Amino acid sequence: MDRACLPTFFLSHGGGPWPYIKEMRSQFAKTALGFSNISKNLPEQPIAILMISGHWQETEFRVSSAELPKMEYDYSGFPEHTYHISYPAPGSPHLAQRIINLLEKANIPCSADPDRGFDHGIFVPMVIMYPQAQIPIVSLSIKSSYSPSEHIRLGQALLPLRKEGILIIGSGLTYHNLYKFGSTEAGLVSKIFEGWLNSTISETDIASRNRKLVNWSQAPEARKAHPREDHFMPLLAIAGAAGDSIGRRILLDKVWNVTMGSYRFG
Repeated sequence: MDRACLPTFFLSHGGGPWPYIKEMRSQFAKTALGFSNISKNLPEQPIAILMISGHWQETEFRVSSAELPKMEYDYSGFPEHTYHISYPAPGSPHLAQRIINLLEKANIPCSADPDRGFDHGIFVPMVIMYPQAQIPIVSLSIKSSYSPSEHIRLGQALLPLRKEGILIIGSGLTYHNLYKFGSTEAGLVSKIFEGWLNSTISETDIASRNRKLVNWSQAPEARKAHPREDHFMPLLAIAGAAGDSIGRRILLDKVWNVTMGSYRFG
């Protein structure tokens, strides 16, 4: 069966478990609408989803291999009910092994993790996109070295999955300086950096795009936007997995005075 080449996405997932908190859901209403539209605009329904979350980092790449992944409540200070959230999508040991094989072929070390579950970088966008939790999900860590070129190369190794019915999504934020959220500075910095990022990912010269992303820290306000780049690394992996697909902004929201962009490639 010939399959469509699925697009790939980078999503700014927002703050904490916001879909499960009424007040926060109203703040992220634009993001919720944008995420809900993604699944409606795919060429076909994916058979599985690969999520690369900024909330999972390891010294080497790791891939979740559980058949029934648990929940990872990787946040604090939220209402008690948010520590009992369940997003019961299945995992896919078969897809996990396929990912390991692809990475090994590219000489990128990767191992299976049967204990890793869904962190909020995964279940937040997924509960909006696929509320029935019917599609298998596998998660892939970022690498704590934060090497831009390594993450782009990671994505390039995963590119064949797009023609195998696998939807690849990176989950992070285009601005992640937690100590500045809500400030005037955050408003200016997040807007400037997202503007550079949107311009860069939409370049038609893919080699130039990737060079600029590798050297992202030289971009305007880059280090103010990402003093620690864990939430930026998934975008680099997605740019790699995009191959020759050109990126475009599909969503721009502003919450807590922070501009947040989400992008589609292909």
